[in-house]
This record gives sequence, C-alpha cells and structure tokens, in this order.
Amino acid sequence: MAKVRTIEQLQLLLNEELAWRKSELAIILSLVNARSSSAEIVNCHIRSGITLIYAHWEGFIKAAATAYLTYIASQRLTYSELAHNFVAIALKRLLNDARESNKMTIYAQVVELFTSGLTDRCNLPTEIETKSNLSLEVLKEIISTLGLDYKAYKEEATFIDKTLLASRNSLAHGDYLLVGTEEFIKLHRTIINLMNLFSNQISNAASTKAYQRTSNNNLDQSFIDSH
Repeated sequence: MAKVRTIEQLQLLLNEELAWRKSELAIILSLVNARSSSAEIVNCHIRSGITLIYAHWEGFIKAAATAYLTYIASQRLTYSELAHNFVAIALKRLLNDARESNKMTIYAQVVELFTSGLTDRCNLPTEIETKSNLSLEVLKEIISTLGLDYKAYKEEATFIDKTLLASRNSLAHGDYLLVGTEEFIKLHRTIINLMNLFSNQISNAASTKAYQRTSNNNLDQSFIDSH
C-alpha cells in the first residue's frame, strides 16, 4: 500500500482503485450487451462477468478499507484520541497474539495498555480480512469495524448474498449456472453503486475525522457501568 498521509492522497487512491475496476467492468458489460453475439457467447460472458464483478467487489472493499486504516495510522494519534472501534482493532491483534502464544508477557501488554498506555501512539494494523468470501456478514463486520453506517447497505443485503456471492461460489465450483442478461445488468449496476457508496463513506469519515474519539462515537458510560 502506498503512503496515505493526507486526505488528498486517500481520495486519489480511492479514485484510482475505482477507475480501473469500473473500466474492466464496463468492458465485460459491453460484451454481454453485444447484439452480434450468440446466446452461448453471451452466457459465457455473463458467467465470466459474475466472477469478475465479485473479484472487483471484494478487491475494492479490501483496498479502500486498507487505505483508510493506513491514513488513520499516519495521523499519529494516541489510543485515547481514537474512537473505540479503532482501539479495538489494535487490541484484537494483541489479544490474538496472546491467545496463540499463551505468553503472560503479551497479556501484560494488554493490561498495560488499559492501565497506563492510552496516551501512547496507537499501533494500528492496516490489514482487512475479507476471508476470500465477502458475505453480507463479513461486509457488515468490516463496515462496523471502520465505524461506517451499515444502514445504507441493507436494501441490497439479500441481493449481495443470494445473487452475487451464491452465483460466484457456484461458478467457482464448476457448476453450469445460467443468469439472465437483465439480472446480470442489475448485479453490475448494484455493485458499482455499492463501491461508490463505500468510497464516499470513507471520504466523508476521513474529512469529518470520524475516527477520532468524541462523545458521539463511543458507548455511553452509563450503559457500560450497568453491564
């Protein structure tokens, strides 16, 4: 991942990621819509296109999320200055290391962070795991992890799992899947719109500094105390 230290660099990276992916998806759409092609050729392009659409969908989510985390990491903020969801990202790596190694020294690092390390500069991981299977559940987890709004995706939630992911998995296992042209065009349009949405959410979050801790992006203390 290239250096992403400014909002301008972040926006440029998001634009570039979107541009080349949209270009390839436009090519496959033109092949599907070619009137001179036989039904057999169109079906082949559709099956190829579904795998390509999924690849760009997962690839963009991973690249854009990584770019956002890289940008946040470059801001040199302390744990106490970050919203809780980003502190959780940092803690997850420590806890995973502790569980895997079962070393008390790593558990001690977790305790130290909670007791006296909140003013230290945050060591924020920038890797986002899509598990090579970007289901609705995985997408929801990524969006929540980044502190973005999931509500905007709900309308297309079932479509993502039942149409895109199910079709891609079927094709990946060598099944002879037939998808109609209209359904493919809808799938193509939907994923383009969702990639634009994800890009815009990241841009807005970076511009408004939504990654920083405020009274609005953290759990209410009374709720914490009552549990």
